[in-house]
Order: sequence, then structure tokens, then C-alpha cells
Amino acid sequence: MMHVKQSLTQQIFNIAIPTTIENVLQTMVGFVDTLMVAQIGLVAVTGVNLANTVLNVYLAVFLGIGIGTSSLVARKFGAGDIAGAQAVGQQAILLSTGLSSVVGILTIVFGRPLLSMIGATPATLSYAQPFLSWVGGLAIFMAGTTVLGSLLRAVGDAKTPMFTSLMANVINIMLDLILVRGFGPIPALGVYGIIIGTLAARVFSVGYLLLAVQQSRTAVKWRWSWRNRPILAEIVQISLPAAGEKLVLRGGQVVYFSLIVAIGATTFAAHMIAGNIESFVYMPAYGLATAAAVLIGQNVGAKNKKIVQRIAELTVGYGILLLSLLGLVMFLTVPVMATWFTQDHVAIAQIVTALRIDAFSQPGLAVTIIIAGALQGMGDTKTPLWSTLIGMFGIRIIGVIVLGQWCDWGIAGIWIALGIDYDVRAIYLWLTWQKNSRNMV
Repeated sequence: MMHVKQSLTQQIFNIAIPTTIENVLQTMVGFVDTLMVAQIGLVAVTGVNLANTVLNVYLAVFLGIGIGTSSLVARKFGAGDIAGAQAVGQQAILLSTGLSSVVGILTIVFGRPLLSMIGATPATLSYAQPFLSWVGGLAIFMAGTTVLGSLLRAVGDAKTPMFTSLMANVINIMLDLILVRGFGPIPALGVYGIIIGTLAARVFSVGYLLLAVQQSRTAVKWRWSWRNRPILAEIVQISLPAAGEKLVLRGGQVVYFSLIVAIGATTFAAHMIAGNIESFVYMPAYGLATAAAVLIGQNVGAKNKKIVQRIAELTVGYGILLLSLLGLVMFLTVPVMATWFTQDHVAIAQIVTALRIDAFSQPGLAVTIIIAGALQGMGDTKTPLWSTLIGMFGIRIIGVIVLGQWCDWGIAGIWIALGIDYDVRAIYLWLTWQKNSRNMV
């Protein structure tokens, strides 16, 4: 048993650590992009953020396909069905390529009126439209990066996507620094510099990941056909709830943020800063969730019921330990960290209040994130969807109204509601996991 535990621990962290590093890199490049856009002006920041609001919806759909693909490939790989895993990869690439091509054409044709519908003014449109038209019009590279990375992680290779993300971020940041404000004989391209950096990074990512997939044990055979409809239907069946869960989260955030704005502009700013700081605390949980999804998927395919249950126990245990420790660090250091983002004393006090409450919510958040990944690895993407739907609209939003607004607890009420949401979802997901794993054949 000790050997199994050590072996599983090594397998878990072989996936979790590179995935966490990859997530940190992606977050950091987002910060750099924001800083570079801010040098153009606040109107540019608003315009690019409006475009990203639309692009995040696309990303939610592609992430859903990635989750469905990873779950199926991991199970077939674990069962030793290499040909089946290759067939899933082929159909996933075809599905994401076809869908992203349609999305790209629609973005180019209807991008401007869509941006106007969500509040873009003539001034912000001059930045939002080119960004959306180019980055969204070439959504095939966003889809490709997401799905190809999922294919590699499904067979246990998390290092290649991490390295790809590192190199893509270097490309993106270097081009941003050179092109946004100009360098030597190179003229300043403003927002077009951001566009070029983003697209160059994604083109590199797709090319490198595709080569890696073709050199892996699940290399895709390029028979460009839709004939394998059962596999395509299976991908769609698993991917739709996964994409729906991401979209529910996005939609709920729109309502949730509007309620916080109604409490006050300073409170909203403090909430957003607190959220940015918190994101670095829970990133290890997403790495462990990916490890749980991949390893559980592989062992479900191999019909190793005891190992499946042990993987869940280990990843959740490590997640609770890591996030509790990071939560303690956050609790102690947040008064200093808050000053990195603002010098407003009211906002700093609110950030400290929010994150000191949040420190006690980290165990529940760890369970929520990791068990959602475990269920997805098993092929159950509907339970995380229901969990997010109930948590967002049944607990979090109502909690903000009752605690943040009616009780006038402000930022404290908002983050208490968040903590209740995490804990309720953690219990629901864990109980569902226990039921599903007991019923596993």
C-alpha cells in the first residue's frame, strides 16, 4: 500500500505541478497584457476588456470540448484502447476546428454590432473591434491550443503544455514590449501590437502542441472524416455540460458583479483586487484537479476501483493542506499585498477584510475544485454544472443581496457568501463523488 501511495503521489504531482505553473504563466501574461494596454490609455483598456468578454465565452466552449476530450482519451488510454484514444483525438480536433471556424466567421461579420450590444461606445469600438475581429476571427488557434493541450494531459504529459505556455508567453510579452510603443525603427502599433503578440503566441502553441501530439502514443491518424459519429456524439455529450458550467459561471459573474457595483465603486474595486490576489492561492487546486481528472479517467478505464478512490482522497487531502497553508500566508501578508495594488486606505481595509475571511474558505474551495475535476475524469460533467448553477444563483448571488446589501455588511457579506457557496458545493460534490465511486463497475 505504501508503494502504491508513493507511486500515486508522484503521478499526481507530475501532472499537478506543471499544470499549476502553466496556470501561473497564463495569469502573469494576462497582467502584462493589461499593463501594456493601459499604456495606450483607459479607453483602450475598456475596449480590450469588452472584446475579452466575448472571447471568454468562446473559451468556455473550447474548454468544455477539452474537458470532454480529456475524459474520454484518459479512460480509453487507461483501458489500453490506443486506437480508441486516437479516434477521440481525431474527432475532437475536427469538432473544435469546425466549430471555431464558424465562430470566427460569425465574429468577423457580427463583431461590431455584438460589441455595441454589450456597451461599446464609438471610442471604445476603435480598440474593441479590431481586437475581437482578429483574435476572435482566428479562434481556431484558441480552440487548437485548448484541445491539443487536453489531449497531451490526458495521457499524463503535462510538461509539454507547460513548456509551450512558457514559450508562448515569452513570445507574447516580447512582441508586446516591442510593438505596442515601438522600438527603434519599428513604429508603435498600439492595440495592433497586442493583437500580433497574442496571435503569434497561439500560432506557435498550436504548431508545437500538434507536433507533440503526433509524437505521442495517441498520435492522430489524419483521416478527415465525420464517419465516426458515435465517438463524436460521446464527446459532445460530455462536453456540453462542461461548457455549460463555464458559461453559467460567466453569466452568474455578470449578475454578481452588478450587485457589488451597486454597493459601491470602492467596494467593487477592492473585490476585484482581492480576487486577483486570491487566484494565486487556489491555482494549486486546479493543478490537482487536472491530475485527479487524468488519473481517475485512466484508472476508470483500467477498472481499478480502489485506486480511483485513493486518487480522490490523496488529491483532496493535498489540496486542503496546500490551500490552508497558502490561506494562512495570505491572512498574514494581505495588508502588505493590498498596497501593491492601491494606496486608497478604504480599499486596502476592504481587501484585508475580504481575504482574511477568504483564508478560512480555502479548504472548502479546494474540495470543490478538485472533486469537480475527479467527477469530470469519471465522465460526469453534469454534477459540476448543477453545482455551479445552484452555488452561483442559489447561494452566492442571494448571499450578496442578503448579507452584502440588506444586512449592510458590504465586502464582508460578499466574501462570507462566497465561503458558504464553496462549503455547500464541496459537500454536494463530495457526496456525489462517494455515490458514483461506490457504484463504479
